[in-house]
Amino acid sequence: MIDAVATDSSNTSNDKPRRARRTRMTGAERREQLLEIGRTVFAAKGFEGTSVEEIAAKAGVSKPVVYEHFGGKEGLYAVVVDREMRRLLDMVTSSLTAGHPRELCEQAAFALLDYIEEYTDGFRILVRDSPIPQSTGSFASLISDIATQVEDILGREFKNRGFDSKLAPLYAQALVGMVALTGQWWLDVRRPKKAEVAAHLVNLAWHGLDGLEPKPRLIGHRKN
Repeated sequence: MIDAVATDSSNTSNDKPRRARRTRMTGAERREQLLEIGRTVFAAKGFEGTSVEEIAAKAGVSKPVVYEHFGGKEGLYAVVVDREMRRLLDMVTSSLTAGHPRELCEQAAFALLDYIEEYTDGFRILVRDSPIPQSTGSFASLISDIATQVEDILGREFKNRGFDSKLAPLYAQALVGMVALTGQWWLDVRRPKKAEVAAHLVNLAWHGLDGLEPKPRLIGHRKN
């Protein structure tokens, strides 16, 4: 909400209209408002298609106010992206609470799909190639951060089953990448339902791991 309007009750005359008194936003409130508006516009139009003029107009302020808080469009975009990346990573990390490895895979898949469903604008921003450097890296680096959480789980399972635990990072990247790319597709089609998508992802991942060969071999002619 931009500026709240309060009624001046001190006017005791019945002949005169009541005057409106505007309550100005605090600096923190204005910053949050600009972040929310920027997030919506960036998701719809991308970085290049968004202007400071449009953000300022939607917030009901002048352009210098945006510059005062973020230094320009680049600064606003960087804060929006950093916030979304932290939110997604926190959702995935906090979801991994189960003891059974298969349920952990389910929780990780649900966490990403939950984020896509609840923070669609944020996900649309993250999957775009960022035109400016981010303090928390790119979407690819975020996927790597999530894969690191899965890597520890796979490492223990590999060791228990006699597989080379040094390959756990490779499989973690493959599994998380599979969920992330499927999530991008599901973002647009939104079918089947979220729980069914999670079940199919885990089905492929879990049974693929269940039938894993300790030393896989290529069957084609190419060897390098």
